[in-house]
Amino acid sequence: MSAGERIERVGVVGGGLMGSGIAEVCVRAGCDVRVVVTSDRSRDLARARLERSLNAAVARGKLGQDKYAAALSRVTFGTELGELADRQLVFESVTEHEETKVKLFRQLDDVLPDRDAIFATNTSSLPVTRLALATAQPGRVVGTHFFNPVPVMPLVEVTGTPQTQERTVQRVEAFVTEVLGKEAIRSEDRAGFVVNALLVPYLLSAVRMAESGQATAVDIDKGMTLGCGHPMGPLRLADLVGIDTLRAVAQGLFEESGDPAYAPPGLLSRMVDAGHCGQKSGRGFHSYSA
Repeated sequence: MSAGERIERVGVVGGGLMGSGIAEVCVRAGCDVRVVVTSDRSRDLARARLERSLNAAVARGKLGQDKYAAALSRVTFGTELGELADRQLVFESVTEHEETKVKLFRQLDDVLPDRDAIFATNTSSLPVTRLALATAQPGRVVGTHFFNPVPVMPLVEVTGTPQTQERTVQRVEAFVTEVLGKEAIRSEDRAGFVVNALLVPYLLSAVRMAESGQATAVDIDKGMTLGCGHPMGPLRLADLVGIDTLRAVAQGLFEESGDPAYAPPGLLSRMVDAGHCGQKSGRGFHSYSA
């Protein structure tokens, strides 16, 4: 990445697990990061979430106290999109809901007048093309699908659209690999990209097996970890992803593709209605109350 193209000022919209994770890897890489959320309460929660993750890295010996302090000094939190006006790259990491993301991109169009500023969506299932067309400059929109937990998982899927400028994709790939130190793979703008197109049907098959009573969640996960050597069973992974997130992603994939393999089982909706959204809520297919 040439000096003139080097991305140093990063914005993140959304302070949930993914948004705070993206903010963390950017500040640890030396970037000036501004996180924007919707309320004062969300701002405080996002800051606490980031500090908690950085503290955990210190406790594991992955981050020194000096670097911890330096990382915190490089991040600010706010509640107004206008605070992103000077950003070179803005990651969108709000709820996986197309209308919400489209509205945000329209607002960002007005906030970032610099035509070289890049909009990156962290969608895991929505068509990047439709989000890009919400802006007046679709050539600067790209998909960047990070994986949870962002500080640990090394992969980012980079997805351009027919309108995305190749220079935009190249700048984002360079940022992901050279600055953040992650691996990047390119995907066409198709349902599920690469990873979720393969992963979601597998997770839903495990959900259907549990729903039918064919096997318990414990035995399903044990079967795949001990029988197939997977590092984590599919239902524990669903809990980590978030039952609500899995349902939303599956629904989006099903609506776009029509493939019944992506149809979310009814059990997912019942779990979400009951507040059993996985690890983040303390209960999903497994209990995390301890």
